[in-house]
Amino acid sequence: MKIDSNNSINKLTLANSKMNNSENSFAEILNKVEKGKEDDAKLMDASQQLESVFIHQMISQMRATIPEGGLLGKSQGEEIFQDMLDEKYAENISKAGGMGLAKILYDQLAAKTPPLKD
Repeated sequence: MKIDSNNSINKLTLANSKMNNSENSFAEILNKVEKGKEDDAKLMDASQQLESVFIHQMISQMRATIPEGGLLGKSQGEEIFQDMLDEKYAENISKAGGMGLAKILYDQLAAKTPPLKD
């Protein structure tokens, strides 16, 4: 089995970039919630997005344990498509209830945020 270090580095950079973007958007939404500018639905959405990132990382790491085989190796396009598909799986899992992480985050954050002012 040949290990392509450039491809692995590119995948890691892409995953870190996605995670940083998600963390930044989650932090921005959390700051708005703390200031009373967002409603509960947006807080739940942010919690689900964070859970989705976690689930996506889990799926990606599980997929990495499966040895590649067959006559032809995966092309870079196929690897990108697989990553995008895993990301959609993670979003759907999170929106369907996921592992409960989003609910726990929401409950703890909602308890600490001030009520909205009309």
